[in-house]
Amino acid sequence: MLRVETQEQDDVLMCRLEGRFTGSGAEQVRLLVTRFSTEQKLVMDLTEVLFIDAIGEQVLSFVKKLGALFVADTAYSRDICERLYLPLVRNPKFNSQLSRNPNDKERSSCG
Repeated sequence: MLRVETQEQDDVLMCRLEGRFTGSGAEQVRLLVTRFSTEQKLVMDLTEVLFIDAIGEQVLSFVKKLGALFVADTAYSRDICERLYLPLVRNPKFNSQLSRNPNDKERSSCG
């Protein structure tokens, strides 16, 4: 099962993924990120991802081509980012700046 949570703040769209990033769930994320404004900076948080299959890896590579940055705070998520050459967010305060704010727009999707 995959849980996707999106949060928009200023010019940043944060997508937090949780669970297994595989098959149709990964394809749904591909469609989701292409629907948002290209003027927004896209950040994908892979910290809570437990497993990524070949389709998930293809989607992450696609998202990278859109200019996304990635958050990877676990050994597994860092390994995926290293293998796929996914650019990491370099500002350690970035996540805290995107903490939940009642005024932010938020969407959730489970698949």
